[in-house]
Amino acid sequence: MNLGELLMAAVVFFSIITFVKILSAHFLKRKIIKSGHFEKAGILEQDAEIEVKKQVKYDQYPALKWGLVAFFGGLGFIVIEILGLNYPVFKQYDSTMPYGIFFVSVSIGFLLYYLIMSKKVKE
Repeated sequence: MNLGELLMAAVVFFSIITFVKILSAHFLKRKIIKSGHFEKAGILEQDAEIEVKKQVKYDQYPALKWGLVAFFGGLGFIVIEILGLNYPVFKQYDSTMPYGIFFVSVSIGFLLYYLIMSKKVKE
């Protein structure tokens, strides 16, 4: 099984799960409304509302987030370039090391943003 087949199976699987989840929520909400409990019909949307409120708290400073990500991404490119100058075998086209360095440095930027924002939310 190659990567394309695996990816296609995962997409189909999650699509079916999402479709069933949306359909069952619709039928449940319809049943609640038909029984006359209009005030309880919004209970299904309560989880989504809570997630949005949490996300808004953490996404108050988008410029900080993307600034840190761009900074650490650039830092990763600098490290790749320095390693390429010192180790010519590092610049081979079949090497995946530069991708790993770049993604790790971008991840460090996201994690630093998360730590800053979680500290700010606790205040």
